[in-house]
Amino acid sequence: MAVCVRIHRLLAEAAAALAAAVCFDGKVLDRQLASLFASHRRWGSRDRAFVAGTVFEVVRWRRALAFIADRDEPAAWCAAQWHRKGWEIPTWWNHSGCDAAEMDLREAMLPSQSRALRESVPDWLDTLGARELGAAWDRELSALNRRPRVMLRANTLMNSRDEALDWLRQQGVDADALPDLPDGILLAEGSLLPAGLKQHGRVEIQDAGSQQVVPLLGALPGETVVDACAGAGGKSLQLATCMRNEGVIHALDIDPRRLEPLKARAAAAGVRIVRTRQAGREAWRELAGTADRLLIDAPCSGLGTLKRQPDLKWRLTPERLDALRVVQRSLLQDTCGVLKPGGTLVYATCSILPSENRVVVDEWLNESGFQIVQSSIVSPAVSGYDGFSAIALRSNTGG
Repeated sequence: MAVCVRIHRLLAEAAAALAAAVCFDGKVLDRQLASLFASHRRWGSRDRAFVAGTVFEVVRWRRALAFIADRDEPAAWCAAQWHRKGWEIPTWWNHSGCDAAEMDLREAMLPSQSRALRESVPDWLDTLGARELGAAWDRELSALNRRPRVMLRANTLMNSRDEALDWLRQQGVDADALPDLPDGILLAEGSLLPAGLKQHGRVEIQDAGSQQVVPLLGALPGETVVDACAGAGGKSLQLATCMRNEGVIHALDIDPRRLEPLKARAAAAGVRIVRTRQAGREAWRELAGTADRLLIDAPCSGLGTLKRQPDLKWRLTPERLDALRVVQRSLLQDTCGVLKPGGTLVYATCSILPSENRVVVDEWLNESGFQIVQSSIVSPAVSGYDGFSAIALRSNTGG
């Protein structure tokens, strides 16, 4: 029996419009949501939670919801999602999909449909995943459709993990230590982050899968490290803790605007050793032969993060994936010269596809003076974390 949950028309219409922008116009879900909330500052936490919850699940399950509603349109997706949650669809909600009773019948038919439809991914992506991962693709896809948990990393330049946990609990946040990560913290489901979290610098929002990349680099205090694709700088900040704020971290990105948040984040975290600059030929030439360690957190499909970014699967195309592989190979070739002889390189992506990871590295090894010394794969199905791959290589000639 459906539960009568009061759904406000304005919020429902906003959610449907946002889902349309993401699925039909290729907009980025996180950015669209942030913009929507910025323009409706009077919405309370429950209002924002309703909109965000509806949109994320609609985008995540778009194909399955379209099948259940027998109509591929945003209003019908929303109706099917609310019905799936056991909510009564408002009488004022106009959609051309089937009614609640028919939705139940079609939901029962869902297990007999194709995996691509059941798990709501494009057909081409399902074919590719099965080809590259075999039977494991079923498990990974199922794991990537689960709702994500919030994970943090304790900033050990400011406090230990136990001290960070005490501080979070004082803020009313229910959290526990992640047993397999020295600085990892897991928030209880439904627990909200404290206001001004970024300004405190005690913890950083970082999934446990991502936290496992930097230790593979083995950076030591006093060394020079290049973070070639630093973005907003999460791994640069983690590197600074491994180096105990001693040495130099060159954080670069091809788009200098992406580095802007790093300056404020580093200041809040008490990090003093990060230097930012734009990536490119001039930077690689000036840094040639200076680095002990090189981190390439390469642009990729992001398939390992689908639980957090379900919109990625609708924007990704075979052509885009091919272009990314070209960029990945170029990054290895263009940046490896910054290393000293015997230096260590870690190539990492948040993709679970071998064609963006080991295949790219193996092709490059044929023409480079590097050898693989260690690798790590974080499987969402096995770990419950975001998917990551990281491969550590050692230079024999300095590139």
